[in-house]
This record gives sequence, structure tokens and C-alpha cells, in this order.
Amino acid sequence: MIWLIVFGLIGYGCYRLYLFEGAKQQIASAKKGMMKGAGSVPVAATAARSGDLPVYLEGLGTVTAFNTVTVKSRVDGQLTEVAFKEGQFVHQGDLLGVVDSRPYQVALDQAKGTMAQARGNLAKDEAALRDAQANYVRDQELFKDQIIAKQQMDTQLATADGIKGSIQADQATIEAAQASIDAAKLNLVYTRITAPISGRIGLRQLDAGNMIHAADANGLAVITQLQPIAVLFTIPEDQLQSVLKKLQQGITLKADAYDRDERRKLASGNLLTVDNQIDQTTGTSKLKAVFPNNDYALFPNQFVNVRLALDTKKNAIIVPSVAIQRGPMGTFVYLVQSDKTVTVRAVKTGLSIENNVAIDDGLQPGDLVVVDGAEKLAEGTKVALRDAKGPKE
Repeated sequence: MIWLIVFGLIGYGCYRLYLFEGAKQQIASAKKGMMKGAGSVPVAATAARSGDLPVYLEGLGTVTAFNTVTVKSRVDGQLTEVAFKEGQFVHQGDLLGVVDSRPYQVALDQAKGTMAQARGNLAKDEAALRDAQANYVRDQELFKDQIIAKQQMDTQLATADGIKGSIQADQATIEAAQASIDAAKLNLVYTRITAPISGRIGLRQLDAGNMIHAADANGLAVITQLQPIAVLFTIPEDQLQSVLKKLQQGITLKADAYDRDERRKLASGNLLTVDNQIDQTTGTSKLKAVFPNNDYALFPNQFVNVRLALDTKKNAIIVPSVAIQRGPMGTFVYLVQSDKTVTVRAVKTGLSIENNVAIDDGLQPGDLVVVDGAEKLAEGTKVALRDAKGPKE
């Protein structure tokens, strides 16, 4: 083991010596070219700037309808009319279909007949009760005068009590008839199938003329609410606490949806909520964002890339990402000096957002860094500057 360590150290030392000699030869070659009067290398450069850089969390998401409703009939019967076109936008309360209402109209008429009969019986029994009560009052006077026996007076009282029972039965019949009327009227309303929510309606599942049932699994059609619309996306569980901390503080986090290539922003919205558990198989947490979707750029089951704006890094030193070079010694940039030569400047990079990179160490605002033509440069190379666009905002 000791010999293996020794040989390893020797090998590493040889590798470092090789890198050093290679860099030394590259610098010597560049200086030699300058001494021979070689021309300046044309490059594009831009100045490092100080600014605010947003901190994003990124995740792959799937667009889902904010609400999805299967339109079903609440009554059984023959579907006599389909009142929508497939794919059209419907508003809540719009007529979608009509069920044959004749059986329910008959039921309503029967309930009304029962009600009328019950009210007639009630009127008759109430009249009989008034007569029985009047007779009972007279019998009481006659009993006081000992004209009739007490049994006759008690019989008259029992008759009045019996009529009261009939009246109570009549009232119960009336209440039952009223309930039947209300149910029949409700069923008549249900024969007109209306949209429970606003949204885009899909393909119809049943044609006019077929029987439709409240227990049908497929229903008449499906309505999906597209405005607003939701996106479900995932982030690693390690990033969940930073999101929850913002939500607990009452901060509304902005979410942007991009296409598959992350080049075109489709919509902007806000984070709605975080799922109440972590998926153990993937180590991710599911989040839900809501988008107004006024231009219908998002559609259910569409795959999008979501960027969740978590924070903003203040006063960061920002350069274009194309300025960052990588070599055996780490990341560096070619810094243009006042004498129009470049020097290799090691830098420590931070956040990378779109085409911008934050420099945590190695540069100051105003430092001129090469953004195009770096492949022809070495330490001390003389350059000629040409126009270049600054870092993307």
C-alpha cells in the first residue's frame, strides 16, 4: 500500500509538471508570435455588470385542467336533443342536452291530483270536526240539565277526537303530496342537462335517441376548465424546505412555464400549493401552479418546464455564460487589459440563469471579458475589439 501511494504521488507530480510545461510553452509561443509582429486577434468583449439575478428552481411539469367534470344526466330517459358542438367553449348553465320529460310531467300531474284529493278530505274533516265540537258543546249543556246521559256526551267527544285524527292524516297526506310535487318538479328541471362549470367540452359520448341513465359511467361528455389552468411539477426534496419557508411567510412565488426546449415562455402564473408528501421512489415533491391561460397557450396533458422564482440575488456581478472558459485548473475568463492584451483570470462562478452567470469571485463591475474568439487566445495575446452584445437581461 505504501508503494502504491508513493507511485500515485509520483504520477500526480508528473501530471502537474506536464500541465505546467504545456502552459509555459503556450505562453512562450504567444509571446514569440507577438515578437515576430503577428497581428491582433479580433475578439468580441463585454463588461461585467452589477445587477440583481433571480434564483430559480426548475422542474418538469404536466398541464392539467383546473377542474374536470363528467356531464351526466340526473334522471333516466330518452335523450331527445344534444345541444352542443364537440370542442366548443361552454359557460356554466348552458343547455347541453334534453331528456324526454313526459313521464316526469305525468308524475307531477299525479302528485297534484293527490294533493287536491288530500286537501278536499282535509276540508271535509275540518267541517266534520267543527260540527262534532258544536254537538259536544250542546251535549254538555244537555248533560248539565240531565236531559241526556253522560255516555252520549262521551260518545260525541270521542267522535270529535276521531275526526282530529283524520285531519292529522289528511295533513300528512298533503305533506307527502307536496314532497311528490317538489320531486316531480325537480325531475322536470333535471330533464334539461346543463353545464356545471365553464370550459371546453370534449367529444359527445351519446347520440340523441339513445336511453341515458344517471348511473352511466361515461355520461354525455366531459368538460375541462382551461381558464385558469394548473401545472403539476416536481422538485428535489432537498429544495422543498426553501419553498415551504417562503409560503409560511405568506410570499407568493411566481412560476413561468416554458416549452420542451426551454426557449419560449408559454405562460406566467403563481404557485398554488405543495403536496403533503414526498415520493419515496423518486425523492421528489409535487407542486401545483396556476396560470390564467388567457391565450390558451397551455393545454391538458402538455409537458412543460417550470421555473419557480424563489429569490433574487442582489448586486451580483454578472457576465454572459459564453465568457466562461474551463480548463485543467478550473473555470476562468480572458480579461482584456488596458494595453489591449488578454490575461487569464480564474473566477468562481455562482448561479447560472438563462444566458447569464453570477461571478462570486475574480471580477469587478466594468471588467472587460472576451465573449467571442476565445479559442484563439492565450496569456498575453494582443486583441482587437469588435462590437458585441452585452449580457442578456
